[in-house]
Amino acid sequence: MSSILVVDDEPHLVRTLAINLRARNYSVETAGDAHSALVAFHDSRPDLMVLDLGLPDLDGVEVLRRIRQVSDVPVIVLSARTDSVDKVEALDEGADDYVTKPFAMEELLARVRVALRRDRETADAALPPFRTSRFTLDFDERQAVVDGAEVRLTPTEWRLLEVLAREPGHLVAHQELLREVWGPRYGRESNYLRVYANQLRRKLEPDPARPRYLLTDPGQGYRLIGDPPAG
Repeated sequence: MSSILVVDDEPHLVRTLAINLRARNYSVETAGDAHSALVAFHDSRPDLMVLDLGLPDLDGVEVLRRIRQVSDVPVIVLSARTDSVDKVEALDEGADDYVTKPFAMEELLARVRVALRRDRETADAALPPFRTSRFTLDFDERQAVVDGAEVRLTPTEWRLLEVLAREPGHLVAHQELLREVWGPRYGRESNYLRVYANQLRRKLEPDPARPRYLLTDPGQGYRLIGDPPAG
């Protein structure tokens, strides 16, 4: 039974979410503010978090930032904020998905299933390490080492790299990346890919403005390449 922590300051919404999730055999804990959410998270270590951004005591993005310092647990952000800047900020801080209020319950439940399934598939994946002269990616251990120092990657960053690393050097189209990383309901949100490609380049590339390893084919997709052959 997967455990889910629901964090929102709207009691009616929390009750509705809890009833629907429990009806589908999830174990559910709830919190109505950031402090309670952080305590509940550290005490129970849920398999997934549904996190509202508009909390009364601390912005949800800050809660997400603190969670990401210690855990790769999937996080679905739930928010009334519709501005793309808010979405990009949440994704940039490591959110796995972003659902805008009001929302259809079945859609949210589908995204919960996708996030949990993706997390299990990532844990079960058996990819060999990807090595360059600049960095090494160990997918089994979820460890990225850049110039000898460990660098933290978010779960979504790992998933994106895993899809690209299945066939190093080969183009992976935008739609395929979106559906593999975020789920079958995605296919047009190319801005998600730009956000994650940019933050991965900041973490992995020697010069993010002139990438050598994570390359863009404009209008088509991305590819992950290794070092050129010696000589």
